[in-house]
Amino acid sequence: MLVLIGYIIAFGCVFGVYALHGGNMGVLGKALPFEMATIGGAAIGAFIVSNQPKVLKATMASIPSALKGSKFTKARFMSLLALLYDLLQKARKEGLMAIEMDVEEPENSEIFQKYPDLMADHHLVEFITDYLRMMVSGNLNSHEIESLMDNEIEAHHQEGHRVVVALQRLAGALPAFGIVAAVLGVVNTMGSVGQPPSVLGGMIASALVGTFLGILLAYALVEPLAGLVEQRQQDGHKEFECIKCTLIASMQGYNPPTAIEFGRKVLYSTERPGFLELEEHVKRK
Repeated sequence: MLVLIGYIIAFGCVFGVYALHGGNMGVLGKALPFEMATIGGAAIGAFIVSNQPKVLKATMASIPSALKGSKFTKARFMSLLALLYDLLQKARKEGLMAIEMDVEEPENSEIFQKYPDLMADHHLVEFITDYLRMMVSGNLNSHEIESLMDNEIEAHHQEGHRVVVALQRLAGALPAFGIVAAVLGVVNTMGSVGQPPSVLGGMIASALVGTFLGILLAYALVEPLAGLVEQRQQDGHKEFECIKCTLIASMQGYNPPTAIEFGRKVLYSTERPGFLELEEHVKRK
């Protein structure tokens, strides 16, 4: 909703002020379809050429999720910490081997089934179970597992950042494509120098719409979208950092309540639950 409001304000102010100053909306209305086809077509074609299919696919998936409300809320992080607490508490009471079936078949685990919102995130569940499996095997120490986690989190960050870079490149190219459309309009105008001044004036105005549109799309539409996608990805990385800190603290000998406190501390203050709030939540679960 906030994204929609932001776009309405941006575009509403641009076109609204133009109209209030006596601007001819007819000129814009007549030129926009042609300029949009030129700029949009060139931008989409260049975007396809400059990105691998997997980046194109990731971009198409990232944009709708970014436009929705963020799923990385305090309630989600509390569920995540409660899940980790339940798993570590069971391992502490019954031994690490007791969670082997939970790790191998999370879809059949009573613990995992208590958190359907997290179970829907395949990557998150896989991250948790992979490292719990290593803990159960006992072949790696905490420093080795922490290094593996850092490498995977970094790889995940780089993979997601390619979408941001692709959108930023697109935003940077749009003003240039706007100039291309404007130049084509000027060329068309120069080929009609015999027309009356009123006609030539309209043709020049239509040509300038291309420059205007390229800049507007770049800095009022695509660049803000790239920033929003990047922020969503940063929120997602916090989940993995939270898991890492919690599991490493457990491997270093801290009890489950203390281990999840390590995880709680890495969260952003806006989504971080309070100490007592989290304590009461995990006890209720």
